[in-house]
Amino acid sequence: MAIYKGRKVTLNKQIRTPGESKKFKKYVKNPETGNIVVVRYGDPNMKIKKNSPSNRKSFRARHKCDQKKDITSPGYHSCKNW
Repeated sequence: MAIYKGRKVTLNKQIRTPGESKKFKKYVKNPETGNIVVVRYGDPNMKIKKNSPSNRKSFRARHKCDQKKDITSPGYHSCKNW
């Protein structure tokens, strides 16, 4: 548990965000500053078909998932879901 803007939040847990601009969000701790930040990612209008090996391979290659290292970036968490 951590404190974000006066609320207790769970870190690194994916939360669905219906009605917002993105599909998911996570609260993560920025390793450089120690602050808690919200990372929003995912297109709410698209379906994820990650059960298909060819779709998974294509997504990971297209987004260069092997290069994503910054835990505070949306791309990192999107790749982690795939």
